[in-house]
Amino acid sequence: MSLAYASGDLDRARVDVVAGLAEQVRAQLLAERADPSRDPDRAAQIARERVRRHNDFALARGLSLIDDEHACVRDILARVAGYGPLQAYLDDPTVEEIWINAPDRIFVARDGVAQRVPLALTDAAVRDLVERMLQSTGRRVDLSQPFVDASLPDGSRLHCVIPDITRKNWSVNIRKFLPAYRDLSRLVEAGSVTADGARLLRDAMLSGSSVIVSGATHAGKTTLLGALIAACAAEQRIVTVEETFELAVDAPDLVALQGRQPSLEGTGEVTLRRLVKEALRMRPDRLVVGEVRDAEALDLVLALNTGVPGAATVHANSAREALDKLAALPLLAGRNIDAGFVVPAIARSVHLVVHCVRGDDGRRRIAEIVAPTGRVVDGVIEVRSLYPPRTGPDA
Repeated sequence: MSLAYASGDLDRARVDVVAGLAEQVRAQLLAERADPSRDPDRAAQIARERVRRHNDFALARGLSLIDDEHACVRDILARVAGYGPLQAYLDDPTVEEIWINAPDRIFVARDGVAQRVPLALTDAAVRDLVERMLQSTGRRVDLSQPFVDASLPDGSRLHCVIPDITRKNWSVNIRKFLPAYRDLSRLVEAGSVTADGARLLRDAMLSGSSVIVSGATHAGKTTLLGALIAACAAEQRIVTVEETFELAVDAPDLVALQGRQPSLEGTGEVTLRRLVKEALRMRPDRLVVGEVRDAEALDLVLALNTGVPGAATVHANSAREALDKLAALPLLAGRNIDAGFVVPAIARSVHLVVHCVRGDDGRRRIAEIVAPTGRVVDGVIEVRSLYPPRTGPDA
């Protein structure tokens, strides 16, 4: 019988055996001053030795053996060097998100569809996992800071909320960003956009157009934004700005910036507005804001109006609503900003708005692409629809 945590048919005794062996491996690594993340071969060697020693001892005394030594070694290494019972799901390329509502209520999403997994942890195990994930990020979660957003080494995003903000249990979300969809051609293959739609977006990025990606939560905005960045010309200098690293993109000339939480003393915070301003000092050919949700919208609009091409995401229910929201958010920056300046500025500087949706079946697709005409009619930005292509006598 396999010792994989996801199997759902492990008895407590076997789980305890794995936990005990993992502690032995951890202790030996500590004694040798070996880091399992930097020397995985040594960690695996020690794990194999411990499993074989356990089986030799069990065989001599007529105790239960570990049937699948290889699976046991994997589970031990997940506990020692990875994220324990969650590691199998983090390694699974079909899993796009993992969330924990309670130690015994754990879910994953595959292809946009949620499913509960047969896995039960303890409160202490959940806390230990979160603390291990935060260890390399410099971020914290405690009573004074009950929320945390952090980027894991593989590019996944961790979000955690603790009591008494939650009623009883720690709430944990891990959003993975799968490399399979990080360019437009892959999105075409997945049925998220047609070849003509992808060509329209690729041409826009190559020509230096400013593009806003809109949609609801989990509609695929960040994935599409990453694919748009990948479509930029290789010689472009790209500066990305995010509250927490999520884009996980690469380019020949790219700088990625993320914000910072305040310290225990309340100092050292770096806001998204500050990052946008700093990014403009870095000679960007394209400025990318991971998500616009507050007064940083003003700094983005000002940047677009100085001729710096941009790309960003915004939560909205349609492409037209995204423009309305982008026009409203700068007003949060202060009393000296009014719609009379912001609305025409957006009409002139935003070239495309791409709206993403997630269907009832979990599939994500581009629902529409509109282009502002540059005109404002009765206070509303005029747009024309580019995608999907219209058919019929009125097309």
